[in-house]
Amino acid sequence: MKYNENDFCLILAGGKGRRLWPCSREKYPKQFLDFFSTGKTLLQQTYERMTGIVPEENIYISTNREYAPLVEEQLPGIDRTRILSEPIFRNTAPSVAWAAYRIVHINPDARMVVVPSDQAVFNEEKFRDNVLAGLDFVGCNDSLLTMGIKPTRPEPGYGYIQMGEKAKAENVYKVKTFTEKPDREFARMFMDSGEFYWNTGLFLANVQYLRECLKKIFPPVFRKIDVEVRPIPLEEELDFIEENFPSFPNLSIDYGILEKNDNVYVMRCDFGWADLGTWHSIYESMSKGDGDNVVIGSKVLLAESSNNIVKLPKDHLGVIHGLDGYIVAEKGNVLLICKKEDSSALIRKYINEVQIKHGDEFI
Repeated sequence: MKYNENDFCLILAGGKGRRLWPCSREKYPKQFLDFFSTGKTLLQQTYERMTGIVPEENIYISTNREYAPLVEEQLPGIDRTRILSEPIFRNTAPSVAWAAYRIVHINPDARMVVVPSDQAVFNEEKFRDNVLAGLDFVGCNDSLLTMGIKPTRPEPGYGYIQMGEKAKAENVYKVKTFTEKPDREFARMFMDSGEFYWNTGLFLANVQYLRECLKKIFPPVFRKIDVEVRPIPLEEELDFIEENFPSFPNLSIDYGILEKNDNVYVMRCDFGWADLGTWHSIYESMSKGDGDNVVIGSKVLLAESSNNIVKLPKDHLGVIHGLDGYIVAEKGNVLLICKKEDSSALIRKYINEVQIKHGDEFI
């Protein structure tokens, strides 16, 4: 397979995965789990997917220092210098800023795709075609490009991108608005209008333009060590990160860059996609069994129960009678039985209460 040596990828794998508690735990979050019993974790699937698109040596993993050993264990062939191990939990914009700094000094002509590690892609070939077309677009245009998927349901748990005027490239449009997690009524209006696409969280840019955008929200971040001609020694870079990363603003890429930039585009994509970030989104994206129940790798006897999502340990048996619209999830020392609707907010609430009353061992 012939690759473009200017193509780089950053996989975001540093989240705590709390929205899928209790199966996703702080010591072992969702990206490191074989959540669907496929034989590969979400991180491994994402990494393998990207090796078919960009040169493997150009793939970087952003994670927290606490999770770096898990990355090394699950990707045993990866060079440790490609694991950007952050000393403190921050949002995605600081992660991208560090990766962009590293990559621009390796290859000033780099085109970069940023990929979350907790997504399902149902058509790998179309995904590859879409990403390569997107990299070609940002390679020729100083702009930021997001990847959008046509909504198949009024999903309130996703972000939405409103398309504006068409660009010269095929299936690429200027972004008119971003809307994060609308209520179901607005989500239905968005879907019916045909103007809105789901925001997949994947975005692309050429690294020179990306760094110019980052400098506007992080003006002093890399100034002390930013040498345009040649990179500083890796050890000095890591010392700088150790000292300065905790002071970086806690901003997401969506809020910090995409929503504040006038030069953002969206590509209409059709590779089939699901965000695996919440119980509700997993339920909506998976095929349903009898009674519209979703059972993930579990032994379960269901009676007079419908619209539930169930995930239990492999050596446990669940007998469930009379439940409608619930999450039933067990891992280790925690069993969660919770209404599926508004579960993300409820789970955040319960995690805080459990942590205060019973300690970190249950989180």
